[in-house]
Amino acid sequence: MIAYRIVASPLGEVLLRADGARLSGLFFAGQKYYPAAATADAAVPAAAKPILEQAADELADYFAERLQAFTVPMLLAGSPFQRTVWQALCAIPFGETTSYGELAAGLGLAPTHARAVGGAVGRNPLSVIVPCHRVLGASGDLTGYAGGTDRKRALLRLEGTAAAMALPILRQSALAFE
Repeated sequence: MIAYRIVASPLGEVLLRADGARLSGLFFAGQKYYPAAATADAAVPAAAKPILEQAADELADYFAERLQAFTVPMLLAGSPFQRTVWQALCAIPFGETTSYGELAAGLGLAPTHARAVGGAVGRNPLSVIVPCHRVLGASGDLTGYAGGTDRKRALLRLEGTAAAMALPILRQSALAFE
């Protein structure tokens, strides 16, 4: 049974989705691929309560700079290729970045598969927890992010990545970490 919970974050509201005893989604408000049928008003099944609570606590700790690696049990539902890419994202260390081409190469794929890897990265259902924000364009550009490039920039700044430090600082915004 699927259950939802909405939590506040410095980057706006976040929708958490649990499928039984595993977290299956983390979406920013207005994010591409936001679940259309999501409702946080329904009663939460007992099996989902601890998962949603753990995810909310870990997310709060991440934004407070007290957590670098998430431990909440996850359910990554997608094609075998997508799941392979998402597992590779989880191997990118906190505070580091890679490119789509490097990610493809790490999976044993030719650089020409960077676009397919990018498509799988873009469909990641667990933003932040499965760190798709750590993937940049070949030239270090902030390319697409389902939650928006301002959020991607803010997440990279929070993690203190060298790539983010080279980016222009955002004008006063709720998405900037100052």
